[in-house]
Order: sequence, then C-alpha cells, then structure tokens
Amino acid sequence: MTAVLSMRKVSKVYGSGAAAVTALRQVDLDVEVGELVAIMGPSGSGKSTLLTIAGSLEEATEGKVRVCDADVSDLSADAQARLRRRSIGFVFQDLNLLAGLSAAENVALPLELDGIGSRAARARAMGVLEELGLADREGAYPDDMSGGERQRVAIARAVVGDRRLLLADEPTGALDSANGESVMRMLRSACKRGLAGVMVTHDSQLAAWADRVVFLRDGRVVDQTAPSPGPEALLTRDATR
Repeated sequence: MTAVLSMRKVSKVYGSGAAAVTALRQVDLDVEVGELVAIMGPSGSGKSTLLTIAGSLEEATEGKVRVCDADVSDLSADAQARLRRRSIGFVFQDLNLLAGLSAAENVALPLELDGIGSRAARARAMGVLEELGLADREGAYPDDMSGGERQRVAIARAVVGDRRLLLADEPTGALDSANGESVMRMLRSACKRGLAGVMVTHDSQLAAWADRVVFLRDGRVVDQTAPSPGPEALLTRDATR
C-alpha cells in the first residue's frame, strides 16, 4: 500500500517566547490509499491544526509532510495551490461555499478549474449530489439551503473528481442521524475507490466508520487503535447471514 499522507515528527508552534503555544508535538501519521482515519481528542488537542498542515494550508514549524509523494515544504506557493486543487478535498466547519453559485455550480467548480468542460463537470457534480439526496436542490444557492444541505454540498465538492486525499473537520456536524449516515457511506465509498481520508470527529459512533482512530492530547498522538465494528461492517455481516 502507498501512503497518500505521511507526517514525520511534525510540530507546530504559534507565537514566540513566553507567548508561544505548541499545537502539535512530534506527530507521526501515515494514511494509506483506501484508508479512512478518524482523529479524536479534547478541544485544543491539535486536531484542526493537523488537518490544515496536512492540507498545506499552514506550514509545520518542524518535521516533514508528504502528500501524494511530494514533500510539501519543497513546493512553491503555486505548486501547493495546484496540489490542493487537484488532489485534496477539504470539508471544514465554515464550509466555504460560494454564495453566488448554485449547489451544482459549487460542486462542479473544482473540476472546471482543473480543465474539465462545464457540461462534463456538471454531470459529475449531479451524480454526487444525487448520491447525497440533493438532486432536487441543484439550483439552490447556499443562502437558500438549510445547514444540513450546505454541509452535504460541501462534502460533495470535496469528493468529486479524482482527489486522492480528503480532509474533513466534523463532516456531519450539522446533520441528523439519517443524513449523517449517508455522508459516512459516501466517505467510505470514496475511500474504496482509492481516496485516503482523514476525519476529525468527537463522535465515537462516527469514528466507528473509520479503519483506524488516532487520539490526540496536548498536541501529541497518545494512542492509535482500530475501532469496534462500525455500522458498515455490521450491515455487511448481517447481509451475509
């Protein structure tokens, strides 16, 4: 297996001197092709900082970060931007949907920026929206959507196309249990297609969908474990009986 994300001895310090705050301390993490990893830990443990560094949105103070076989620190700002646009899907808590674009246009935009024709990009966007139960909301604008609908559109945008790494911060935070399950099924399906996923969550039931759970405390990895059989595993087992 190939590690899509590899972090070695990664530390992140904000500020300096007496005001310095260490958010990450000597973190090692590999995420393989097809793997979904859940990151858990108390507030302030460094979970969101780990995601932003993994996605090259921030630089580590120390250590090495490799994404899709590229050493992020060796890339220019333009090369990092291309890496994010083509290979990394983001779902952060503020969602960052463009208010002037419809649901379908928001999802199709990354594909169009990467050179895919508008008709083909829209068709692929519609396929993902349909999978998330949003086909009838294709023309809706973010201000006209519920919080849960905006969350699902952001997730559709993150997984559309040929991304290799998905970084999600509380991806089901605004969803009810039924829609949350549909999102987790989509994340699992994306990983099965060859994407590597990293998901921050405080919900142990959501973490049960992951292949591995990494626990952070005070910026350090304090434990890694496989979760107990999650909903997908239980459904598969029951279907074979």
